[in-house]
Amino acid sequence: MTQVQPNVSRSLEIHATPSKVWRYFASQEGLRRWISPNLEIDLKVGGKYRFLGPDNKTWVTGHVLELVPQAWLILSWQEQDRGWANPARLVLALEASATGTKATMRFDGFAGIGRADWTDVVADYERGSDAHKTLETLAALVMQDAD
Repeated sequence: MTQVQPNVSRSLEIHATPSKVWRYFASQEGLRRWISPNLEIDLKVGGKYRFLGPDNKTWVTGHVLELVPQAWLILSWQEQDRGWANPARLVLALEASATGTKATMRFDGFAGIGRADWTDVVADYERGSDAHKTLETLAALVMQDAD
C-alpha cells in the first residue's frame, strides 16, 4: 500500500535573482498577477488574506504566518465551507541557485485539517498543482518583466 505524503510540493528554477522574483511576493498587486487576480492580503505577519480559488467556487482564507524578504512567505491556508476545522499551510520559498532562483510552493498540514478524507484533499492538491502551473506563471512574469 502506498503511503500518502502529507504535503504537496512543486519547485521550479527561474533564471533571475531572488530579489527580482521577490518583487512578485512583496505586494498585493504582485501576488495577484500569479496567484489570483482577486487576492486581498494585508502583507504583514498576522495579516489576513482571502481569494477565490482557481476553481472559481472555493474561497481560501488565512493569515500571514511568516514573511522573510527574498526568502519565504508562509500562509495559513483554509478552504471556506469545505469542512476544514483547521488550516493547512502554504509555504512559498525562494533560494538562490546556480542558475538564478529555485522557487518552491509547498502545501502541508493536511492531516490536521479535521477531515477524515484528508488524503483525498492531498490528491486534489497534487492534481491542482499540476493543472494550474502557478510557479510557471510566476516564472513567465519574472522573465517577461526582466529589465
